[in-house]
Amino acid sequence: TRVSEAHAHAAASSTSATELAYSPKRATAELRHSSSIGGRAALSPMKRDDAAAAAASPLAPDHHLVDDDDGGRDRHSRDRLRSCLCNFSFLPPHFSDEARVHSSSSRISLFLLVAVIVAALFSVFSIFNRLNAPYLCRKDGIALHCPRVKEPPSLWENPYSATTSWKPCAERRSGAIPDLPADNETNGYIFIHAEGGLNQQRIAICNAVAVAKIMNVTLILPVLKQDQIWKDQTKFEDIFDVDHFIDYLKDDVQIVRDIPEWFTDKSELFTSIRRTVKNIPKYAPANFYIDNVLPRIKEKRIMALKPFVDRLGYDNVPPEINRLRCMVNYHALKFLPHIEQMANRLVSRMRNRTGTANPFMALHLRFEKGMVGLSFCDFVGSRLEKAVMALYRLKEWPRRFKDGSHLWPLALQKRKEGRCPLEPGEVAVMLRAMGYPKETQIYVASGQVYGGQNRMAPLRNMFPNLVTKEELAAKEELDDFRKHVTSLAALDFLVCLKSDVFVMTHGGNFAKLIIGARRYMGHRQKSIKPDKGLLSKSLGDPYMGWATFVEDVVVTHQTRTGLPEETFPNYDIWENPLTPCMCRA
Repeated sequence: TRVSEAHAHAAASSTSATELAYSPKRATAELRHSSSIGGRAALSPMKRDDAAAAAASPLAPDHHLVDDDDGGRDRHSRDRLRSCLCNFSFLPPHFSDEARVHSSSSRISLFLLVAVIVAALFSVFSIFNRLNAPYLCRKDGIALHCPRVKEPPSLWENPYSATTSWKPCAERRSGAIPDLPADNETNGYIFIHAEGGLNQQRIAICNAVAVAKIMNVTLILPVLKQDQIWKDQTKFEDIFDVDHFIDYLKDDVQIVRDIPEWFTDKSELFTSIRRTVKNIPKYAPANFYIDNVLPRIKEKRIMALKPFVDRLGYDNVPPEINRLRCMVNYHALKFLPHIEQMANRLVSRMRNRTGTANPFMALHLRFEKGMVGLSFCDFVGSRLEKAVMALYRLKEWPRRFKDGSHLWPLALQKRKEGRCPLEPGEVAVMLRAMGYPKETQIYVASGQVYGGQNRMAPLRNMFPNLVTKEELAAKEELDDFRKHVTSLAALDFLVCLKSDVFVMTHGGNFAKLIIGARRYMGHRQKSIKPDKGLLSKSLGDPYMGWATFVEDVVVTHQTRTGLPEETFPNYDIWENPLTPCMCRA
C-alpha cells in the first residue's frame, strides 16, 4: 500500500510538472505574444514540440482544454485591445511606463512647437508693422532718436526715405459744407492789433481766425500795429492778398474788411477800456474764450482783444482749431503777387550764380544790435565796445540791467545752456565742420550785423560767396519795397523758404515759421537747427582737436535737420505742424 501511495504521489507530481511545462495555455500565450511582436510569427521548433507533447499527453485532462480555450479567447480579446492601445502610443505593451513618459514628453514638445510658431508669427507681424510704420523721430530727454536709413548722408537734402511718410492735410476741403452762422446769427465781432514784426503779426492773424472760430464770431480784418523797433506803417493789404484770405476761409470763419457801418464811434474801439478785453492769459485754452470773453462780446457786440501776442494755447485746444491755424498760415495768408515775383527772381539768381544750376544755402543771421543787447550774453569785443553795449542795455532794458553786477555770471550760464546767438565766426566754423565747402553759395537774411564788416570777416573769409538781397538785386528793384520794412522782411522769408538748406542761428518767430513751413512741405529740405550748447562747450575747449570737433558736430546734427517728429510736447505748431496738420502719406 505504501508503495502504491508513493507511486500515486509521484505520478501526481509528475502530472503537475508536466501540466506546468507543457500546458496548452502557455503555448497559446506564447503564440499571442509572438503575434503581437512579429505579426503572426511562427513558434520555434522546440516550442512546437513542447506544445505537441503537452497536447498528446494522457496525463492532461480534457476539461483543461475546454476551459483554456474559452479563457484564452477572452484573454486574447483583452490582449488585442491592450496591444491596439499600446500601438496607438507607438510603444509595445510591456513598455507601458515608458509610454506614459514618452506621451508626456510629446505633449511638452507639442506645446513648445506651438509657442515657437506663435512667437514666429508675432515676430513676422512686428517686422511687417515696423516696415510699414511711418518715419518718425522720437525724443528721449535732449536726445533725438531717428529710424535708420540706407541712403548716404547728403549736404543738401534729407534722406528720401525720411520724407515719404507724411503729407500736408490742412488745405481747404473741396465740397465741404460751410459751418457758418447767418449774418444775423453771429455772436458778435472781434478786432485785434497784430503787433511786432512780420512773423509775430502772422502768428497773431492765425490765432485771431482760430479764436473767431472758437467763439463763432465775425473777425474784422486785423490791423498791423506799428512796433517801436520796426517803426513800420504797413497795412494788411500792403503785404497780404486780402481777397484770397477772405475767400479761402469763407467756409470756416466770417471775415469782414472793416468795422460795420452801424458802429459809429470807431475811435472807441481803439481807445475805450469798455470795448477792450485785456485779461487774456498767455497760451489760454479754448474754454477760457468761451467762458470769459464770449459773454462780453454778446453784451457789447464788438470787442477788441489786446494784447494778442501768444494768447491761444496749442495742446489745450481742439485738433480742428490747430488745423485751422495751419490752414491760415500755409494756405490763406499769401503775399501780394509782386512780392512773390521778386522773391522768385532772387531765388533764380542764387541758383545760377556759378553759371550752371547750383544749390544754395539761406542763413538767418540774428546778430543785430537789438538782438545782441536783448540776449544779455557776452561776446568778443574791445572794452570800449562792451562799455557802449552796457549803456545801450541800461537804456533799453533798465529793469533787467539793474546795476549790471549780475550780468557776467548770467552771461556765462546762458552761453553754457546754448541760449546765446551764434556769432558769424562760430557759424563759419560749424558749417565747415559739417562739410560745406568754400564754394557754397549763401544767402544771408539779416539786418545790420552788430560790429559791421569786422564781425562778418571770419564768415566771409571762409565762405566768400556770401550775398544779401541788396547785393543780389539792383537798387531800383528794391525801391518799392523800401517803403515798407515788412515787405523787405517778406522777401527774406520767401527766399529762405525756397532755399535748399536753411540754417538758423538763434530762436525767434522768423526761423520757427520757416522751419515749420519747410516741414509742412514734406521734410525734404534741410533746416539746420544748431546745437548751441555743444558748440559753446566744444569751442571753449582748448584741448579739443579738429577731427574730434568735426565728429561731434556731424553726429549731433544728423537729426537736427527738420526731420519728422511729433509736435507735442516739445514744439508748437509753428515750428513743427506734423501732429495736427499732416497725415500719413
